[in-house]
Amino acid sequence: MDFDLAYLMAQGPALMRGLWLTVQVSLISIVLSVLVGLLGAAVRVLEVPVLDRVVAAYVEFIRNTPMLAQLFFIFYGLPGIGLKLSLFWSGVLCLTLWAGAYQIENLRGGLATVGKGLREASYALGLTPWRFFHLVAAPLAIRVALPAMLNTAISLLKNSSYLQAIGLAELTYVAIDRISMDFRTLEMFAAICVIYLALVLVLSFLASRLEFRLNAPFRH
Repeated sequence: MDFDLAYLMAQGPALMRGLWLTVQVSLISIVLSVLVGLLGAAVRVLEVPVLDRVVAAYVEFIRNTPMLAQLFFIFYGLPGIGLKLSLFWSGVLCLTLWAGAYQIENLRGGLATVGKGLREASYALGLTPWRFFHLVAAPLAIRVALPAMLNTAISLLKNSSYLQAIGLAELTYVAIDRISMDFRTLEMFAAICVIYLALVLVLSFLASRLEFRLNAPFRH
């Protein structure tokens, strides 16, 4: 089968619509997963009673069950208890919960590098534990954990392709839909591989610029 560039160009608008949906669901999920990571890491590090155990159990559950099973549970299982989400928000919830568990551990590792002396000094200056976390520990932890957080964000972006399993018309869904009608597998899979690679490179570039800015005070 020859590579048909004209066919690929004709499918460009459909692929761009799928790309836009992939970008939307991924960006929202990345932001929410980082927030989950910050809150969860704070609970673990500050050893908040009861919540510490809940967060630990959540992390273990997410890390030890398949993401596809989690997605099916959210989309097909939750309506059974009266909680029905749209395709889009089912995808966002699944990706957020999945990546959030890993971000908790990424940030907890970063927080482990914050010296005990900093905490004691902060408390001596009258900071509460939560203000110490917000003003002192979190900025330092993010700088250290940023490479691991980027890896999780990249995995989230690639795992957004799983959402085609519930019918969300993201990039992979569009490609498979066109293949089922036109049988042009070479063009479609080549296109989405290039697009996903471009998305990951852009995300990596943005993260490298953020890391450069965060490390600015430590370069002199």
